Amino acid sequence: MALLEIDDLSKSFLLHRVDRRIQGCQHVSFALEPGQFVGITGRSGSGKSTILRCIWRTNLPEQGRILYDSARFGLLDLAQATQRQMLYLRAYELGYVSQFLNALPRQTARDIVLKSALEAYGPDERARAEAETERMLRHFDLDEGLWELYPRTFSGGEKLRLNIAAAMIKRPRLLLLDEPTASLDNASKLKVRTLIEQLKAEGTTMLGIFHDLEFMEGLCDHEFNMQEGMMA
Repeated sequence: MALLEIDDLSKSFLLHRVDRRIQGCQHVSFALEPGQFVGITGRSGSGKSTILRCIWRTNLPEQGRILYDSARFGLLDLAQATQRQMLYLRAYELGYVSQFLNALPRQTARDIVLKSALEAYGPDERARAEAETERMLRHFDLDEGLWELYPRTFSGGEKLRLNIAAAMIKRPRLLLLDEPTASLDNASKLKVRTLIEQLKAEGTTMLGIFHDLEFMEGLCDHEFNMQEGMMA
């Protein structure tokens, strides 16, 4: 049984100021088996990120089903899931690596990763969560002098590495990757690749969006190309 099956997914956006509708994705269908890594390529604006945001439910699909085999809820259509169900899934089953870091005010870099670790291991495993947090921060070469700082002052690359660390430390069942190497140097890209390979070996299912085709080589089990909102 597929871990994730997307069936005839469509989403568009209405720009009210100019009364114009922009197509995000249309009639998209594909499936991910447990442990697979599927990559989506395509030009900017072709609808790739819309698919991920519909799965994460920051975008509400207009049409279609997103069937996810949840460990807690069983087979669940994410397009119809309740807000409470989505909050649980985001905390315990799904991971999302965005190009942008969304952090609460007065939340340090260490706090961001530790919060994810505590969700993964539970409050009774705080010592383990703290040890894993430090290991992950070091893996991504985030200097210890930055750990207790607020990330609004970080560079784009530092914010992205922090975002990846927070998502990957949870070892989610399904990990969504939206251009995870967009602003990283080659050394940082290799560190991301190492963790992706490790997660894949551990059975994490992944759906990733990439422009860096060289980075994808040897990682993906299947690749889909998006053109004007549709799978080519």
